Amino acid sequence: MANISRKKISFEDEAGSERGTLVVRTADRLIDLSLSSNDGAFLGGEDDLLRQLEVSRPTLRQAAKIAENDRLLSVRRGPRGGFYAARPDMGDAIRAMARHLRFMGTSLRDTLVVSRILSQEAAGAAALCTDPVQRETLARLSAGLADCDTARAMIRQEHQVAMQIAEMSGNPLVKLVIAIGYSFGVEEQGPKIHESAEQRAQNCALLQQICDAILDGDGEIARLLTRRRSEKIWQWLGMTAEAGPAIS
Repeated sequence: MANISRKKISFEDEAGSERGTLVVRTADRLIDLSLSSNDGAFLGGEDDLLRQLEVSRPTLRQAAKIAENDRLLSVRRGPRGGFYAARPDMGDAIRAMARHLRFMGTSLRDTLVVSRILSQEAAGAAALCTDPVQRETLARLSAGLADCDTARAMIRQEHQVAMQIAEMSGNPLVKLVIAIGYSFGVEEQGPKIHESAEQRAQNCALLQQICDAILDGDGEIARLLTRRRSEKIWQWLGMTAEAGPAIS
């Protein structure tokens, strides 16, 4: 059973004393129950939790909605209904972080600057990966690049390749940043970046060379090729490292 602690949420009133509403305190307790259990574990039926938490039914239901919005609780109806432990997935984190970054004024160029550096390091680290399953997955994804005859297909496949390389690097933060970069790119550029068959062919060749270097265990070549591909992407987007985007 997972032993994950969670800092209690508190609110300060105008007098400076800490006080949480009953609904928020109940949501905190539900989340604590979830985090102290395995993902998907049954926490109890509604009547069970009413007795355990000693709150009214409306309070429990409002609190459950808060915990559900945080992706830390699942409420199911029907014969097997009740409250279940849950965990936010990477997609939730990416969407939330991307919204926050956009609110802060982050642009596609900003994400490219960061992901360009991290992608190079991820490629170098991935070359050290000896896990046969991970290596087989990368080889399969690399081979699939040649079948991408549309812009959208290329974007999907290159995203899977990039995420697999990040996975092989062993650094979850790299995986998150690269995923956010792709989220920005798809929202701002859509399939435009790979509309040209020539661009798709160049992108496919570069990605396959990067994958080959990783599978050969040559981290330096993998970094070099990744940097070269990043420069190409900047070029295709009409950007330079020194200036903002040349495209509207």
